[in-house]
Amino acid sequence: MKKIGDTGSFKNFYENNRIYIDKTEYLYRMLVDNPLERIFVSRPRRFGKSLTLDTVATLFESGVEPYFKGTWIYDKWTEPTYPVFRLNLIEYPKDDLIEFKRRLIKDISNFAFLNKVKNYFEDFSPTGSLKSLLEALAIEHRKIVLLIDEYDCQLTANINNKKIYDSFQEFLRKFYGIIKGKYAIRFLGVTGVTRLKDVSIFSVGSDINDITNDSAYSQMIGFTRDEIKKYYIDYLKLAASYENNCTVDNVTEAQIESLLDRLAKNYDGYCFDEFYKKKVFSTWSVNKFFQSVVSNKFVYFGEYWYDNGGLPSILVNYLKTHELNIFEYLDKDKFLKVSSDDFKNPTALTTINQNVLMCQTGYLTLRSDLNKTSTVALGIPNGEIYKALNRLLANNIFKGNTDITDDYGRSLLEVGTVDDIINLFNSALNSVSYDNYPIVSESSVQNMLKLYLLGAHQEVLSEVHEAKGRADLIVNTDIRRIVFEFKYAQNESEAKTKLSEAVEQIKSRDYGNILPKKHELLRIAAVFNADPKVRAFTENQIVP
Repeated sequence: MKKIGDTGSFKNFYENNRIYIDKTEYLYRMLVDNPLERIFVSRPRRFGKSLTLDTVATLFESGVEPYFKGTWIYDKWTEPTYPVFRLNLIEYPKDDLIEFKRRLIKDISNFAFLNKVKNYFEDFSPTGSLKSLLEALAIEHRKIVLLIDEYDCQLTANINNKKIYDSFQEFLRKFYGIIKGKYAIRFLGVTGVTRLKDVSIFSVGSDINDITNDSAYSQMIGFTRDEIKKYYIDYLKLAASYENNCTVDNVTEAQIESLLDRLAKNYDGYCFDEFYKKKVFSTWSVNKFFQSVVSNKFVYFGEYWYDNGGLPSILVNYLKTHELNIFEYLDKDKFLKVSSDDFKNPTALTTINQNVLMCQTGYLTLRSDLNKTSTVALGIPNGEIYKALNRLLANNIFKGNTDITDDYGRSLLEVGTVDDIINLFNSALNSVSYDNYPIVSESSVQNMLKLYLLGAHQEVLSEVHEAKGRADLIVNTDIRRIVFEFKYAQNESEAKTKLSEAVEQIKSRDYGNILPKKHELLRIAAVFNADPKVRAFTENQIVP
């Protein structure tokens, strides 16, 4: 079998016999068939932006030989070669503008020297050096390909440092302004996570084409179901053989489709199509899933994206100074509305709409046609991202206090007493900032603990419909089903009355007896005492 191709180097696919999902038809359309000379595309981290730019670079630098053998574009590309100037700003300093400029001048000058640009003169500033390079190339009737990856990373890294942010913004505005309309650029490709105003790229008069949500290119980055089935068929069969305890040769079509269905549930659902028709899988997550199958010899739908792409600097820094409306993300099927203007137009990081930011960083995705109404619907893409979002929010709200194990590493939900579980909840709630997230009702108690348990990787159901009513929370573990009925009281005397109500509610409505049943049913009535001197669960009872 070919190796899994989780690399940003296109040449590496050819040289190391890796799986390459052929996206070259999109590149031909973009570069030749209906040529776009300047493009910008935004995608979350770990989605394939860098590989896309590297593929473009390889086409222009080397042509189709030998790296594109077997791809769609191989017998169609007839473009001449061009020098390619690559700027991956994630590799540059993020908190030192002087060093950033020094590095940039050096790289511009090295490029000019290596490509024998005779009329180039190094300037004391990057803007002057870039201007000199482009003017010299024009004099010599030469063109280059300019690729800028992660154009916004210096800004996203400094959202909470106004001085550094403003200095980088002012510099980048001038730097990117030099690029506009320059004859010497055959093709300009720019990628990033955010779409920022005040950096010249999207300003009035800009000649760049933003294809972020262009339907024609909506599946250029990311995998489709058909692509996974075509290119990863050997790995799909291997995974299905482990699942069904059979040989690879005996895997059925139905077993493959079942596996694809679950892959889609966990990793599909991203939409970058303005007409809301085409969706893609997370490339990183799909690759890591199949690598896990090979390594572990069983099927595990893990959370692969969070630790490697789910904590971009902009979101980490944003959460330090902004409080998210956390409860609107607890329902994985809920659609969140933002104005079309907020979604479509470039914005400043300091004033960006919360849900637009969550979309740009990969936690939400498009859920409606961009052209039909004045609002845009956003939603959580898939199961993996729902879990990742809960981890992100829980770690932020509970200050990293999401460990539910005892001294022996065992889950307290599985082996702990009722007192152990209640103490766990009280410890978690005690870590929450009441100024930012006050607990003022029964529903806020329920939502806060739901977030806590989801962030701790638990299977949580809330307001579960049963024959006689709805339980507040149900947690399913391998050995227990735990049913919680919460009440909210203003003081100690009210707490005792509320406990009786909770116990009676569990009994009369027979909460927890839903299928499938677990080994043990544990039903707990608990009352949160909101007295400012207490703010804890003070009353609880097991309900047989």
